[in-house]
Amino acid sequence: MRSIDEIIAQALQEDVGDGDHTSLACIPETAQGSAILLVKEAGVLAGVEVAKHVFFQVDPTLEFQKFLNDGTQIEPGDVAFEVKGSSRSILTGERLALNFMQRMSGIATQTRRIVDLVEGTKAKILDTRKTSPNLRLLEKMAVRIGGGENHRFGLYDMMMIKDNHIDFSGGIKQAIDAANDYLRKNNKKLAIEIEVRNFDELSQVLDRGGVQRIMLDNFLPPDLKKAVDLIAGRYETEASGGITEQTIRTYAETGVDYISVGALTHQIQSLDLSLKAM
Repeated sequence: MRSIDEIIAQALQEDVGDGDHTSLACIPETAQGSAILLVKEAGVLAGVEVAKHVFFQVDPTLEFQKFLNDGTQIEPGDVAFEVKGSSRSILTGERLALNFMQRMSGIATQTRRIVDLVEGTKAKILDTRKTSPNLRLLEKMAVRIGGGENHRFGLYDMMMIKDNHIDFSGGIKQAIDAANDYLRKNNKKLAIEIEVRNFDELSQVLDRGGVQRIMLDNFLPPDLKKAVDLIAGRYETEASGGITEQTIRTYAETGVDYISVGALTHQIQSLDLSLKAM
């Protein structure tokens, strides 16, 4: 997995190329200045530490003073940080720092809103792999800042047997057996989750075993509660599919362990933040 610094370095190369020619032309090399991160919309702040890394990659001589931490509930007029030093360097890092922070704060805000909707139940809110290519690390970080939890990061850190795997492998028994055989032969220790679409498939999984979590896909709340009761704590349970902000509380009250919400990362409105020169 790439590090935050690697992501920033590639993003800077994409944005800056062979130079920030506007700043180089308009701003004297010796010019010094400062700018603040001004909040213009209520929400949950995320990405302050990422912004700090951006500015330090642009120019390690910049000074960065943080006023608000990631995860803070923010309101218009709040100031998250101040950056001081070379005016050219501040302008070069401005857009990238804002792009990261606005999207991350949007994700954290959406996550906090959904987590609050299930407060008091045992259900934990999970993200999915529905993330922006090459930005998964930052987007999943924003989910955690907002109070959610991360599902698997990729195809490599958990086995998830979905409907197409089952259909291609010839059935539930065959898919579970193949997954466990693969882990033994390759000396790997990965959790196995399997998706079921109805009670017949659930019965087959309960008869076979060999998994750690069962995803109950597109079960309506009454059926979800029945399924959770049938599983009776033998496996972790996860609800997915067709769940909205209006219905998520009802799903959570069935006793399910996890609810996965793809919209945490792929249907996001960025939060309005601005970098203002002082």
